[in-house]
Amino acid sequence: MAFGMTAIFLVPALAAPASGVAKANHAIMSVSRVAPSLIAATREDEGIRFSCHRREVGPIRNAMTAYLRDLGIPGGLVAVSERPAQGALVYTLATSPHDTSTLDLADRPEFGIVTERPSMEIQPEEPRSAPHTAVTQKEILLALMQHGRLTELKGPDCSVQVLAQHVALRRNIVAWAEWLRWGWPNGGPAEWNPTYWDRGTPRAGVPVREAIDDVFTNQKAYTIGCYTATKLVMVKALLDFYGRVRPQPAVSDWIQGRLLSDHEPLCDVEPPVAWSFEPDFDPKDASRPGKLLSIVHGVSPKNFVPGDWAYLLNTDPVSSQKVGYEGSNAVYLGGGRFDDYYGENNHAFTYAEKLDEVFQWRNGVFSRRRDSARRQPLTPEDLEQLGDPPGKGGLVEAWRIVPQFFGSATSQVIVSRLRKSSRRSEPLRLSAVSAEESGSLSIER
Repeated sequence: MAFGMTAIFLVPALAAPASGVAKANHAIMSVSRVAPSLIAATREDEGIRFSCHRREVGPIRNAMTAYLRDLGIPGGLVAVSERPAQGALVYTLATSPHDTSTLDLADRPEFGIVTERPSMEIQPEEPRSAPHTAVTQKEILLALMQHGRLTELKGPDCSVQVLAQHVALRRNIVAWAEWLRWGWPNGGPAEWNPTYWDRGTPRAGVPVREAIDDVFTNQKAYTIGCYTATKLVMVKALLDFYGRVRPQPAVSDWIQGRLLSDHEPLCDVEPPVAWSFEPDFDPKDASRPGKLLSIVHGVSPKNFVPGDWAYLLNTDPVSSQKVGYEGSNAVYLGGGRFDDYYGENNHAFTYAEKLDEVFQWRNGVFSRRRDSARRQPLTPEDLEQLGDPPGKGGLVEAWRIVPQFFGSATSQVIVSRLRKSSRRSEPLRLSAVSAEESGSLSIER
């Protein structure tokens, strides 16, 4: 459900009538203290941009043509901008420049998106209540090319191979975010399986991967908030992807080393700047990278790529003081769906349901069944307003937390360091390999 800190607000929330949410939210101004340099500037490029040496443009164009063909994306659906002198190649959907939504891509017949069944290492113990399938790589790539954000591959990661691996990784994130049913603490303390965990830290001698696996195979033993739940999904998906889906032992070891670099594997998985609106945010943390995740600023409303981590801020100064209801961390599953970690809504929320859930907390609706009589109906206009960033009267932060690029360049850097360490007959301290040293992380923007 919520990140465990409390935001500051200038004006108390107003009790809006059924169709007056937009007017009420214009009066609610959340304090946002993100440094101006961290907000994405106006950009001419949207979609996917390869920024390489000019001699690489041709091979990348050919490889991208083949990749689009393999995923069943006709060339007529994509606009390509090529600037050879700059070594730039940009792919954007051939939709209107004002069309930034990805929520309905699966419903647009021209894209021909057909869902596929996920492949998972461990099936959750909770029987599936309804048949469902995971998002396709086709939808993920289409969403990355939609207007409303820019994803850039540059330097050693300027390749279609890195992009394809990133798309496949996002699909694995979605697969692990579906069909979960952990306990919700509802203001109380989190509960962890004591065999593997000591209040969110793996017990001494327990490998981090085993501890993470137990959270997914023994879900009834865990009662956790949505902030922790989202980090667990991201970590599990990364470890599973490089350990099973596309095995790369060096990368898998590097990921585990990063997680354990401060002996707290669930701390700072994401960049701390995501929480810059919190009153106790330290500006010194603004440039500190996350261990495994990056942040994209200035994302347009309704623009979500499957595998994104989004945040809906509770802008009501009263209900936001209730522990666990400060806001909602959510993973976008594709097909207009967001995660449901607690089995409250048949394992997924639509976008409208997610907005409604967070908004209704100000009306005392903390249980969809018990408190249903307090629910205030929302009009389509209300929901449109709530989809804006908090500073514009909405709930959805204009950033997305995303997986870093772990492509072939990353593997080569890590393997090179491993070989050098072997020649020195000294153990390589993987935790010391920083994002800056690898030169291939934190690329998506």
